[in-house]
Amino acid sequence: MYFLIILFLTISSSLLFSQQISGWRNYTDMKNVRAIDLNGNTIWAATSGGVFSYDGSINSYKKLSKVDGLNGVSITAAAIDKYGKIWFGSSDGIIDVYDPQTNSFHTVLDIFNNTEKISKVINELRSVGDTIFVASDFGISLVNASNYLFFDTFSKFGVLPSNTSVNNIFNSDLIYAGTDAGAAIQKAGATNLSAPESWNVYTTVNGLPSDSITKIVSYNNLLVAGTSKGLASFNGTSWEVYLPQFQNIRINDMIVAGDSLFIISDAQNLFRYFNGELVQVYSVPGQVLFKLAFSLSTGLLAATSSGIMKLNDETFLFPDGPSANKFPDLSVDADGILWSASGSDRTAVGFYSYDGNDWTSYNASTTPGLTSNAYFRVFTDSDNKKIFGNWGQGIAVFDNGNIATHKDNLDMLGILSDPNYIVITDIAEDSKRNIWILNYGAADRKILSTSADMENWRSYSIPSIGNNYVDESFNLAIDQYDTKWFAVQRHRQGLFYFNEGDNPDPSAVSDDVSGYINISSGLNHDFVTSIAVDRRGDVWVGTSLGVNILSNVNSVLSGNPQLRITSVFSLRQQTITAILVDPLNQKWIGTNLGLFLVNSDGTSLLASINTRNSGLLSDQIRSLTIDENTGTIFVGTDNGLTSFKTTSVKPNESFDELFVYPNPYIINKQNNSITIDGLIRDTDIKILTINGKLVREFTTPGGRVALWDGKDDFGELVPSGIYFIVAFDQEGNDVAKTKIAVLREE
Repeated sequence: MYFLIILFLTISSSLLFSQQISGWRNYTDMKNVRAIDLNGNTIWAATSGGVFSYDGSINSYKKLSKVDGLNGVSITAAAIDKYGKIWFGSSDGIIDVYDPQTNSFHTVLDIFNNTEKISKVINELRSVGDTIFVASDFGISLVNASNYLFFDTFSKFGVLPSNTSVNNIFNSDLIYAGTDAGAAIQKAGATNLSAPESWNVYTTVNGLPSDSITKIVSYNNLLVAGTSKGLASFNGTSWEVYLPQFQNIRINDMIVAGDSLFIISDAQNLFRYFNGELVQVYSVPGQVLFKLAFSLSTGLLAATSSGIMKLNDETFLFPDGPSANKFPDLSVDADGILWSASGSDRTAVGFYSYDGNDWTSYNASTTPGLTSNAYFRVFTDSDNKKIFGNWGQGIAVFDNGNIATHKDNLDMLGILSDPNYIVITDIAEDSKRNIWILNYGAADRKILSTSADMENWRSYSIPSIGNNYVDESFNLAIDQYDTKWFAVQRHRQGLFYFNEGDNPDPSAVSDDVSGYINISSGLNHDFVTSIAVDRRGDVWVGTSLGVNILSNVNSVLSGNPQLRITSVFSLRQQTITAILVDPLNQKWIGTNLGLFLVNSDGTSLLASINTRNSGLLSDQIRSLTIDENTGTIFVGTDNGLTSFKTTSVKPNESFDELFVYPNPYIINKQNNSITIDGLIRDTDIKILTINGKLVREFTTPGGRVALWDGKDDFGELVPSGIYFIVAFDQEGNDVAKTKIAVLREE
């Protein structure tokens, strides 16, 4: 049975990918540069969001990510081999090798697939002749640069513990390894480096200020080690303090450039040591410096948390992208612009937008009126205003380029321990164009507020909650009867609903209706994680154990609800993180194991999309949204943002003109189907020969776009010729037609 399910998923996903999904793109923040290497005027950067190169001769960037063939996501190391190929190591042990000549990748998965190692972070890559030295969290590996084969791995150095993490490798006549447990130096004449006795090891017992070695270099004929507590030099038998000014200070990196030794200390200070003089050349609090690189053409460079820094003019190099790899909530406005929140904690950076070409950031440092960066919810209303929920500071409204914040006028209290700390956990709009906001853990128990004009807010208590203190209220959705549905994730967990009736006055409670649904009512689990209302009015509820569908939701207005609660069988036991309803009423379901697509009523699983079969950056899905005018779906993950094109496009109100492509359509030479664009909802299609003979008739999925596979009603490919495509509504009152040339190559 399990095999049949997997086979079904594979067939369904393959069919969907080939016919309905295309145009994969990744969007990541590439400012957090962890390592760099140089090839002439070109700088290659390993970042937490992929890799990029900068060509100084033409002032041009090239970004490479998952959709380009890069398998690693958080890249931690980079090296250029003697063939001009660039090697990248990642935090999960993947090694990607990029060949600029062929614009292609080769992926080495030996470390990634090693089930015996717990941590597989690649800390450094070093190219020496035809060998790539790999310093990882469990030792040193040697890889042949020409055929990508591992020919040795050393994980035991003398008396040091097995699988000791290696941070740095220095190679001259011997191999010198800086590890988390001391310095390991190859014994002269030793050839079997897998044998522990082939290494001399040195620790604090031998004079090192710390056992944690971050970098080893040769400077002025001295072997110098950087540690977590300063510098030391090697006299051949033991170590002694070098530059006592750094005593008890962490050394992050060192590099020899000409006659100078450059040193990064405490991750934010850069020093130059030359001719016995130590000078601080750079320091910016909060700026993290990771690694250094140098060439005569580029000068001294630093890999930093804000890009590649050119030390000669202190400018930063990084390609355009989002401000962070955080996408907790997404929304596409009426102009097709994507908006994203960034988070609820100190790592949040405000919010940002993408217009299809450029990213724009809005934060407290650069945007007047914003006093906090902790925006983690975003909603676009029917007037195209963007409303952002803040963790502690109410809401911000972006309207026609102007930003206004609202907190004191919200007529609500914040959390119990600090009523001035107002956390807005979700935003929605009802049929009367009132904006509703959900107030997390309100001290006065009034957790819903509404305002049509964004100024005169009214707050509501929920009768079914009573005197219970409800904490962690999330995920607000409003159905066609203006019933508000929301989740409580702490104390009284479950799904709540509220309808204020015809009288919007909060004090008029006689017609208020509210209720509470939990596992005893039929939910898969009390921990509700996401809520969406579909195009038929059903409420889809994601929980930590799958998806429920609530039908007959209008019955709650009677005070005697007769809800029908069913489960989506194909998503059982899944932790649901997001639910998106597309124009075809299909449901895109985000989970911790990837993205799933089910049909309109949840009875069929149409596709399973994950990092192994798609351009997704992570299987940890955090948010979903769609541009209904283009069918573009945006997926926020733990590692960045991914988008792809689908045929789930909002239908036209009436027929204008049909577009078909490709035209001509060559059968047997093209895998894709014929796209028919410009349809109205629930269009029927007829394919006719030039003589009027009916070849094929079918009903479209319901959106603006339909597909024809070039086959007749009997499943046979049609012969070459000119065919008419006739589209009409189900009453036959609205008709459009076009024609297409079909070429069949035997």
